[in-house]
Amino acid sequence: MNIIETMIYPILYPDTIIGVVAVILVKIALVLGVTMLHVAYATYFERKVIGHMQVRMGPMRVGYHGLLQPIADGIKLFFKEDLIPAAADRTVFQLAPIVMLFAAMSSLAVIPFFDGFIIADINVGLLYLLAMSSLGAYGLVMAGWASNSKYSFLGGLRSSSQIISYEIAVGLSLVGVMIMSSSLNPKEIVLAQQQHWYGMYLFPQFLGYFIFMVGAFAETNRTPFDLPEAETELVAGYFVEYSGMRFSLFFVAEYVGMIVMSAIAVTCFWGGWSIPPIFIKVIPPLAAVPGIIWFVLKIYIHVFLFYWVRATLPRYRYDHLMALGWKVLIPLALLNIVVTAIIKFMN
Repeated sequence: MNIIETMIYPILYPDTIIGVVAVILVKIALVLGVTMLHVAYATYFERKVIGHMQVRMGPMRVGYHGLLQPIADGIKLFFKEDLIPAAADRTVFQLAPIVMLFAAMSSLAVIPFFDGFIIADINVGLLYLLAMSSLGAYGLVMAGWASNSKYSFLGGLRSSSQIISYEIAVGLSLVGVMIMSSSLNPKEIVLAQQQHWYGMYLFPQFLGYFIFMVGAFAETNRTPFDLPEAETELVAGYFVEYSGMRFSLFFVAEYVGMIVMSAIAVTCFWGGWSIPPIFIKVIPPLAAVPGIIWFVLKIYIHVFLFYWVRATLPRYRYDHLMALGWKVLIPLALLNIVVTAIIKFMN
């Protein structure tokens, strides 16, 4: 078999083991490549959006209207010196950002981007997503402890307690979706939403969606729940001792986490890659728009919400943050489960 035949063999025979592996690898490369491109320019658009909300221009110097700013930032971070504190646990210190980024990237494996395109179509996809979000917390704790800094340690403690608290609310908020769709498979959840005229669980599960989105802000350590970083109190929290590329990995993981949380919200509450059938009846040409376009637009809306909240809301006080999670969100999530179960049983 020559080189050309070796290259086209997986395409000609996709049902073979080599073909299946090749298809999966191509999907992984495509998803990671597109995601990293979005992450690079998510930072640019965040600075632009918040700048205009605060009546200023945002990045303007590098390229037309600052379009090359993410590339300039990446080059700068790549060549910056990678410092490790003398008293730090070097192995754990080096592994922490990798663990955090790995957990965020791995979550993309079970996201159905459009009909027929998913890396791993598993029946317990939602449980897998919750497990990966839990794994990401280990990276923050490892960074806070290994740095041997009081600021980092406090940031790691805050992060662990915050994620543990809000992860419960996030998991419970998705139970209503599981009950309505009778599935834990993200693709099956999207297909179940298409069976209804409203085409999305946003309307019957609005309370669950609200709880999920509040929890998503806490899970990704975004304003107003950015207590683990808290520049005014902890300098930068768990990553204060990091520099260079290791420092940038934390930011990449945070923005990938925003995209993942937005994708979960779109999949479970906004109908995934589809649009409500009632919209198609009113405007038939909408049916010709590819599903990936709808999916990406819905993700953009949610990512913009992260920016909007950062520009408008102040940071919570820590005791208020914990009280909101345990005394408000979790009871509301349990109420949502009970009501959804009763309605499902009656129907």
